[in-house]
Amino acid sequence: MTESTFPLCKQHVIDATLKWVDDIVIKHNFCPFARYVRTPNQIRCVVVSGDAGNVIQSLYDELRYLEENDTTATTLIALTHSSIADFNEYLDVLAISDNMLHDWGYSGTYQLASFHPNYVFDGIDEDDAENYTNRSPYPLLHLIREADITRYMKKEEDAEKIFSHNIEKAQRLGCPYFEDVLNALKKDKPTR
Repeated sequence: MTESTFPLCKQHVIDATLKWVDDIVIKHNFCPFARYVRTPNQIRCVVVSGDAGNVIQSLYDELRYLEENDTTATTLIALTHSSIADFNEYLDVLAISDNMLHDWGYSGTYQLASFHPNYVFDGIDEDDAENYTNRSPYPLLHLIREADITRYMKKEEDAEKIFSHNIEKAQRLGCPYFEDVLNALKKDKPTR
């Protein structure tokens, strides 16, 4: 993944992340219910530039925000600290975040999904296009309401169909396609 050629600003990270939602996640139907919350602007995106401690505090703050704001369906927390650019460091932060979600009593109410520019599924080759189903322009923690997942996925087979569709679509499009799109997203100038 090529680094941005200009200093990161929060608005650029938010713009690139939401454009990724539009141009990858929704366009290729990686998450069939994302379009339902994107159009009425129910996706909140925040940027955390601090270390793991700041990430955990922001995670808690965003859980509280979602609890108090029913009109926001989901939150994307973009992580821009240089240490979290490393996928293994990101996985450590993800594990801590998952544990804290449980410790704070939010398991079963919220789910944490993960996306990273260098995402690699366990047991999958690093260069496999399948990994692009979870690759984003910046490291992300995605807070999702469990009730929304249940509403959109009526049965377990629905999740398996989505997973299979995503792998097939990613394989068909190939790594160069995703690399080009993600690199372009990171280089685009902020819109605001």
